[in-house]
Amino acid sequence: MSSGRLAIVILDSVTHLTPAHHGAVVHAASHGGSYAAAYAAGKGVAAVILNDAGIGRERAGIAGLDLLADLGVPGAAIAHTSARIGDGQDGAARGILSALNAPAAAHGLTVGMSCREALERLAAARLEPARKPPPADEARHEIGSAVYHGAKVIVMDSASLVTPGDAGAVVVTASHGGLLGNKPETAIKVPVFSAVYNDADRGMANAGICRLPALDARGIAGGCVSAFSARIGDGLSTYQDGFISALNETAARHGGQIGQSAAEFCDTMLRAARRTTG
Repeated sequence: MSSGRLAIVILDSVTHLTPAHHGAVVHAASHGGSYAAAYAAGKGVAAVILNDAGIGRERAGIAGLDLLADLGVPGAAIAHTSARIGDGQDGAARGILSALNAPAAAHGLTVGMSCREALERLAAARLEPARKPPPADEARHEIGSAVYHGAKVIVMDSASLVTPGDAGAVVVTASHGGLLGNKPETAIKVPVFSAVYNDADRGMANAGICRLPALDARGIAGGCVSAFSARIGDGLSTYQDGFISALNETAARHGGQIGQSAAEFCDTMLRAARRTTG
């Protein structure tokens, strides 16, 4: 068993976890979906508090809590209306728990508790690092357009999976549409032509869609699907089930519309990309 008080770590995203965080109690301002929870467990955290991302379709915004429970890891989520998704310091300061799993409840966490108090309780508990989760399904896909022969849309479960080779592409990511730490440069790592995210039901200060103006400033067309139309953290659901709930001026200029399916939006962006590149 662990002895003494566990370290508390505050991060804007689970993708910022490093080997140094093994065995720590973490608040990461990622959504609470299966991808994020599995990522955190894979890094060996002792407990993690995420953001419920509006909960959304099929409770995808907190589905990761079940995965953590299966591993015996205390997991909880704060309400997306209590603090900005993507902003760990804000979540630690203002977050209020909206959901938790059985291991978290066994250590005294309750719905309505502050994130800060929950972190302190977990840090004082005798917890072990998480076991490795089962291998996940493939998280990146290339989907051929039904309209444009030979054109492909890059679909991924997390924006962290974008690569330099995706520059100029139309990408669909099942990440939330919030900036990490409110930093515009985190909107996307490479200059894609267009990017789709999940709106995480917008939440506190519309944080769930604040990547969109940051993308505008870089000339990148951006859109978000409704959290209630597609499962957050699931790229294929975002592409196949999602409907656009928000978009930026660049996307609108290229013909994007609120209410389009994500697949229709991507075909519209492919058309615009062809016009732009000749």
